Order: sequence, then structure tokens, then C-alpha cells
Amino acid sequence: MEGEARLVAPQALPEEREERALRPRSFDAFVGQPRVVNNLQTWIKAAQRAGRPLDHVLLTGPPGLGKTTLAHLIARSLDARLVTTSGPVLEKISDLAGMLVKLKRGDVLFVDEVHRMRTSVEEYLYSAMEDCRIDVPIDDGIHARTLSVSLQRFTLVGATTRAGLLTKPFRDRFGIQERLVTYAQEELEEIVRRSAKVLGVGIDDEAAALVAGRARGTPRIANRLLARLRDVALADGAERIDARIAARGLRMLGIDAEGLEALDRQILAILAESPYTPVGIKTLAVATGEEVGTIEDVYEPYLIVRGFVRKTARGRVLGPRGFALLGIEPRAAGDDPQGTLFP
Repeated sequence: MEGEARLVAPQALPEEREERALRPRSFDAFVGQPRVVNNLQTWIKAAQRAGRPLDHVLLTGPPGLGKTTLAHLIARSLDARLVTTSGPVLEKISDLAGMLVKLKRGDVLFVDEVHRMRTSVEEYLYSAMEDCRIDVPIDDGIHARTLSVSLQRFTLVGATTRAGLLTKPFRDRFGIQERLVTYAQEELEEIVRRSAKVLGVGIDDEAAALVAGRARGTPRIANRLLARLRDVALADGAERIDARIAARGLRMLGIDAEGLEALDRQILAILAESPYTPVGIKTLAVATGEEVGTIEDVYEPYLIVRGFVRKTARGRVLGPRGFALLGIEPRAAGDDPQGTLFP
């Protein structure tokens, strides 16, 4: 699968420059996540009225739900400068220190994939988050020493798809913690219609419903599908995306009526080879050529929520809808040798 640009992907694809244009520029224009949006607006308003920077914010949840967009909206609502980076980029303490000392009061530092920071870098943030102070390393070797430096009070916004990988001391330093959830069909249809206007293409309600139904509850996927369907319409010389164009385009993309793509079906096929024996996540990763984290974060959540896959203490097995889709007769509950299953 390496090198293949998938529609169901763990991160924004580099070539998708239009994605930035599709991002809402205010909380009022943000569709979905009503509890999270309302909470953030409340905390922001309180911070502004108190004349203090916003508490540190941790945004968690599956990829593609709007964590990066919300970070931008937080900074814009605060009228603050946004400094962006990601966990994998912050390899050394010196990388982070150089960034922290340049922050001004009220700046928002957004760290995407915050769970991928090294433990030493994560721990270095403790004093910065709590006391607005860090020890800057000076020189190396026998001449190594540190200089205590005061920082301007800033707001750290961390985004992660794997909150469980964060240490408790680090997680507890975020005064505001919000989890994003997958979107409802109606919310995705609204997002598709809005995005179609931004892209300058018309779309029928039935076509918007088809796109939303195959987007796995994720706006990023909905927008990717929409962009490809726009291209199908352009190639056909059509001014609008109707249900016929949408259905044909989705077939071209290999997205079936259940919202499954090639790798989803590959996972189900692997499980079907021994439908009553759990398969370990590492075995699935080797068989599909994917990383364990990608399967766990990107593919499994949808397959589990929709009942295609179940997790046991020993591995993954087909779920009720997986058996039905593949035409395999499931064992009776009393015959399940694996015991209690958990989601």
C-alpha cells in the first residue's frame, strides 16, 4: 500500500491544497461537534473577559474530524498568533526550546500528533505549561549547563488520535480536554453542500446523501470524495453532480455501498480465512502491508462501530455484519470459544 494515495487516509494528503480553502473560518460556520464547539466558545469568552490567555487545550478523537480546524478557530477567536508544529518534528529538546522562547503572550502553539513526541520532549513541556519557565541547555559535554528562562504565558493546543499514549502527568496539564466524535449523516450532507459551493460545483441532495453515506462519519473523507466526483462531472461536461454521476464516481473509486474501500475488504478477507479464530493486529499489519497504528486508528474504528469486526482478548474476528457481508454462517453464541467480546 506504500505510495498509494487513499481516500481513507490517516492524515491530510499533501496535494490537497483545496482542503485549507474548505475549512470554516468561524465557529458559526463549523458544522457538527456542537458540544465541543459550545464548550470552546465558553472557555474562550471567559478567558477574554478575565484578560488572561486560554488554558491549554487537548483535542482527541479519530483522524479527519476537525481537530486542526478547531485549533485555527481557537487562535482566530482569540485574535492570537498561531504557531504550528507536530510531534514527530519535535525530536530534540532544543527544537522545542527554540520555539517556546519566541512565543509572545497569548500566542497559540498547536502541536499535531502530540502523542508522537519523545518522552523527554513531553516532560520538558511540564514546566512551560505550568510555570511558564524552561531550562535552556547551553553547551555540550563537560561544559554543559542550563539557563532558566521565563516564558510569556501561551496556550498549547495538542491534537491526538491516540490519547492513551500520552502520560497522565502530561494529559493532566491540559485544563481543557475535548473529544471529537464521528459525524451524523445529516451533518456530513451539510458539509458536502457547503464544500461544493466553495469548490464551485453544484450538487443534488441525493448525490450529497450518497457522498455522506460513504464518508465513514468523517468530513475529510467526504471532501475528498466530493473533489473526485467534481472531476468526474467536469470530465462529463456536467455542471452539477447528480446521483448518477455520484454513483458512477464512487464505483470508480472502489467505495461500496457500506463505505468500505479496498483495504477494509482486504482486512475482512483475511479474517474470513479463519472466521472463528482471532487474528492478531500485527498479523493483520503484515498481511495488509499497513502500519499497526494506521489499522487501529483509521480502519478498525469504522469496521468495529459498524459491526463488521469485533475485538476479543486474543485478536480480531468477524462481527455480525462481516459474516453477513461475506455470506459466512456465524457460530451460535454458546459455541464461541473466545469468551466475552468487547468493542
